[in-house]
Amino acid sequence: MKKLVLIALLTIASVTGNAFAQEVDEQNPYALVKNVGLKTFDRIKANQSEIAADPEMLRTIMKEELLPHIDYQFASFMVLGKYFKTVPKDKLSEYVQVFRQYLITTYAVAMGYYDNQTVTFEPEGDFADKKSVTVRAVVEDPTRPQIKVAFKVRKDSRTNEWKAYDMVAEGISLLNSKRSEFEPILRQQGIDAVIKLMREKIEQPVGEQVKQAKEKENS
Repeated sequence: MKKLVLIALLTIASVTGNAFAQEVDEQNPYALVKNVGLKTFDRIKANQSEIAADPEMLRTIMKEELLPHIDYQFASFMVLGKYFKTVPKDKLSEYVQVFRQYLITTYAVAMGYYDNQTVTFEPEGDFADKKSVTVRAVVEDPTRPQIKVAFKVRKDSRTNEWKAYDMVAEGISLLNSKRSEFEPILRQQGIDAVIKLMREKIEQPVGEQVKQAKEKENS
């Protein structure tokens, strides 16, 4: 399941084309997902040698290209689920900021898996008067079966801008999987243990995480 999610995460940045001069349209959820993918992927392609020398550069790219278009606060609250109300306000603020860095790391590691995957997005649908939409796509990989993915995007009622908050790969929600992972920890040890777990992931070098994941896949 973890491998499937990592591959599917690539789709947000696996569209071909030149997008350095292209503005991200946050008024259109379908254009948002495609444009962010273009900008992110083209930046990765343009910096391959630098990334090979220093994989930590992937974190910078994710922070600058992806994160501004992800509603990480909403996502972090969803992961807490029913435990949201039990977290003290001061700890909640800390948790959200650590979760932000955790997402950056998760996407950076996923991009370390990039290997010529391509993606086909569904035609744009009518999103007028909608507060959330699902942007669906199919990942084509020369060495693996086709993967169906869906990006959950929501509209900010204050700014009217759209931001992504979840991704579903073959029916597996990234947020739901994280909620399942964190729930027993929250129940038994509390929010501090979850924050510690995320910090440990953040502190581990991206290159090392990618290497370990690939070795585990091939073992």
